[in-house]
Amino acid sequence: MIDILKDQKVIFFDVGYTLDMPASGDWMFTNKFLELAGEKLKQRTEAEIQRARDKGLRFLAQSHLVQNVEAEIQNFFDYYSIISDQLELGLSEAGREQIARDRACNMKNYIPYPGITEVLSTLSRTYQLGIISDTWPSIEPQLEYIGVSQYLSFTTFSCFVGVFKPDKRIYLDALSKCGVPAEETVFIDDVVRNLDGAAALGMTPILIAANPDADVETDYLKIHDLRELIR
Repeated sequence: MIDILKDQKVIFFDVGYTLDMPASGDWMFTNKFLELAGEKLKQRTEAEIQRARDKGLRFLAQSHLVQNVEAEIQNFFDYYSIISDQLELGLSEAGREQIARDRACNMKNYIPYPGITEVLSTLSRTYQLGIISDTWPSIEPQLEYIGVSQYLSFTTFSCFVGVFKPDKRIYLDALSKCGVPAEETVFIDDVVRNLDGAAALGMTPILIAANPDADVETDYLKIHDLRELIR
């Protein structure tokens, strides 16, 4: 075990780009979306696509208290409607429904990182493990699909709290569930500002840079593979 884990009792993990990655290379532009958006999407500039994404994500942020998968699908339907309208993709209602349902229910949209079950299995013998993730209700079958559910003692999902990281309420929810002082917990995430939020409450942060975009300069301990935790 790496030294930073000594004297700790609970390790919290993010999910995306920590335990798994998107099969299409993008969390929202799934393979089904790319298939149905087709050539029209390729005709749009990066700036146009980014503006559409930003508008869609603002909608999701404003409507993030989501209690079940059917409500999640409706949120995604509205998101893809915004994307289609902004980029003039001409996606039909049936197409948007298909994309939204695929985004929520198709577990093949997720690829687990190598070794994650070994890592969590090993760590669970010494520590209690939990999740703090910006996500939707379909995260529960997703965690089962990637093979880690059985190692988790606590989960905090933004969709049930109604806020995204680094809002302190999401970390306080996790800490209340584990019943351990923040100083005896670790949080592993691929985004520095999310680690800042955890550190502000006394949690020990670790940056995971499995995704090259996350490989930034930081004063926090940085790893590139979760297997480094148990070597």
